[in-house]
Amino acid sequence: MSQPIAGAPNGESPSLERPQAPSPEQAIRPDGRWLAQVQAASGVSAGACYGCKKCSNGCPLSFAMDLHPYQVVRYLQLGQMDKLEGSSTVWICASCQTCLTRCPNQVDLPRLMDWIKEELVRRGQAAPEEKVRLFHQLFLKGVAKRGRVFEGELMAGYMLKTGGAFGPEAIKNARMGLTMLKKGRLKLIPARTKDRRWLKALFSEPKGGSHA
Repeated sequence: MSQPIAGAPNGESPSLERPQAPSPEQAIRPDGRWLAQVQAASGVSAGACYGCKKCSNGCPLSFAMDLHPYQVVRYLQLGQMDKLEGSSTVWICASCQTCLTRCPNQVDLPRLMDWIKEELVRRGQAAPEEKVRLFHQLFLKGVAKRGRVFEGELMAGYMLKTGGAFGPEAIKNARMGLTMLKKGRLKLIPARTKDRRWLKALFSEPKGGSHA
């Protein structure tokens, strides 16, 4: 026999308030055309995600994110790109590929994150993690120039734009760079890719946009 609920008059079950229905402004209306556009532009089958959360459970940086990786995909599926405009998640993603390795449907989330970065930049949206965006820009600039990254130039440019040439962080990194140079882990002269014809096609700017 079921026991009466404590606090209910005469042992009756307390009435529960019916949740209010969302207003027309709050209601989400999925648009399949938007998802098709995202998939065509990014090359990622975002619609294949069914929310198993393996990407989020395995992500080593999810503790620092305001949205879990699966939530990013879900917002895209529902056409809620505006929900991602102020999110730091896409900028914190390190593209470590852990999510892609764990995904049962092989949704290339790192590639999707990169596409979102580019799309937000095209929209003129400020990045919550501005230093991450700066590093992203300098990295791509180096790759576009030589086909590979020259670490000395990358870090020098980053330090000059963030903390100055003689700031404590710059001095700390300079010491680390000197140690790496002595051990042969850092080169003084940048290397170049011999055949760089593919770079022009890779970094050709789409109409109405620019790289982040």
